Amino acid sequence: MSRCRKCNVEILDAAESCPLCHSVLEQNEEMENMYPNARYATKKMAFFVRIYMFCAIIAEFGLIIFDLSRNAEIKWSIVIGLLLLYLYTIFRYAVIGKTGYRSKIIVLTLVTVLIAIAADFATGYHGWAVDFVLSAGIIVVDIVIFILMMCNHRNWQSYIMWQILMILCSIIPTTLYIVGIERYPHLAFAPLFLSSFLFLGTLIIGGPRARTELKRRFHI
Repeated sequence: MSRCRKCNVEILDAAESCPLCHSVLEQNEEMENMYPNARYATKKMAFFVRIYMFCAIIAEFGLIIFDLSRNAEIKWSIVIGLLLLYLYTIFRYAVIGKTGYRSKIIVLTLVTVLIAIAADFATGYHGWAVDFVLSAGIIVVDIVIFILMMCNHRNWQSYIMWQILMILCSIIPTTLYIVGIERYPHLAFAPLFLSSFLFLGTLIIGGPRARTELKRRFHI
């Protein structure tokens, strides 16, 4: 807190000059307790993210040159580049993002699955990401949605749209098994069954409230 001797007023913010007479303020020795500057902390974190992005771009260019000089079978520039992109997504979306916690958890889980699949293709494609990570990621999101619904039981109907999204995502491993890409039928169909049962249970147990939420969402 500062004081203007000329106007005899106290200034509560971090201004250096008086807003009335523009004189230089005198800093008081005894500072009162004030709320932390949340905006400053956010700007500081955003500045750190920009530094990280700049360093990541430099590192990626170095890895590309390294791969071109060695002509290796595994393109480490792609693998490590995906890891750097994933860390940037965590910082940008989860740390300084303004979306809710449930969106952060679900979206970051889906991004993890996509990064794993891309890394599998970058290392020669052995099928582990499609066979295991894809189905496991969808199942994890379904479990997270169920837990969040139990913890937030007063607003459980807000998760219906996420359930519909997971049903659409669970069709992907089933389709991959039908076309011969996915090799394990129980892993291919488990996400679809779990997502469908979760949605069906929400509609049956939720009753009119769940149906009203669907009508409101789809403007029926």
